[in-house]
Amino acid sequence: MHIQFRSDPIPQQVLTKAYPLESLWSSKAAAVPYDTCVTCVIPCLNEAENLRILLPLLRSRLSALCTSWEIIVADDGSTDGTEALMAEWTQHEGFRYVQLSRNFGKEAALSAGLEAATGNAVICLDADLQHPPALIEQMLARWAAGAEMVYAVRESRADESWLKRAGARWFYRLLSSARGVDVPAHAGDFRLMDRGVVDALIALPERTRFMKGLYAWVGFKGEALPYTPDERLHGDSRFSGLRLFRLALDGLTAFTTWPLRLVSLVGVAFAVLAMSYAAYLVGEYLMSGNAVSGWTTIVTAVLFFAGVNLISLGVVGEYVARIFDEVKGRPLYVVRRRQGKAARAGKATG
Repeated sequence: MHIQFRSDPIPQQVLTKAYPLESLWSSKAAAVPYDTCVTCVIPCLNEAENLRILLPLLRSRLSALCTSWEIIVADDGSTDGTEALMAEWTQHEGFRYVQLSRNFGKEAALSAGLEAATGNAVICLDADLQHPPALIEQMLARWAAGAEMVYAVRESRADESWLKRAGARWFYRLLSSARGVDVPAHAGDFRLMDRGVVDALIALPERTRFMKGLYAWVGFKGEALPYTPDERLHGDSRFSGLRLFRLALDGLTAFTTWPLRLVSLVGVAFAVLAMSYAAYLVGEYLMSGNAVSGWTTIVTAVLFFAGVNLISLGVVGEYVARIFDEVKGRPLYVVRRRQGKAARAGKATG
């Protein structure tokens, strides 16, 4: 049976930015199904317009589902109105703001949010409104049933180019085959994690963090939840083709040794070809007496193998750069400001 989850209709008062903020939700207390604390972590970069819509939606959804909650916005060096927007939202209980000192990257911002989270269940989602808050109820239900990680999986990539789909397919295959760790295909950062999973991720010491790989590496009992992403309402995606390629390269070098093994296999293959060709030339000379000729062939072969050597050095250099980053011991991120506090039990539904 095909089930498609999408966000609830966006209230008009949210779209028109009606303040004070208390007018966006009801103050009437109501019974909720989960007596627990839930944290939502939202890494963002210049997503102020989308946050104006997402935050009240999340607040309404969490208030109806759990007794205590907090929403953490991890700002990865935004230059738009995110800081001013969060200065107003953090005046209200349950909203927290972690502002990094500069743009450290999404993985660092996500790690900052996870370290700040205090909930028994932690939900990560993007600020671009493509991760529907309507899925939170399904995630909590599966978590209450025993799942320690519930990850959302895209049902279709029909809206993407064939090149991007093929690249994603091969990328996940390489990740899963390199270390024997099954990295779910088409599963991103949109997921719910139990407190134990979050603690395990925080305890990992590495600074070059590829979160999609780390989610799978820590293990725990996981369940997939198919979904269809909503459309982005404001702004454009910052993940261009070149940036996606760089992200894939970072993931392969940070999580696997597959590139090094590939270089070794290529070296062995060319060595076998070279030995076979040398044996052929020697045999031809001994049998027919033809002198070895072909300076053009020799020069072409030398240049080709020089290129292979440079590529090999580049791959090794990527790993040396990772080692260099790790041994320096610099923190993954630097926090400029922290604001807000979590909602107390019994106050979340108010």
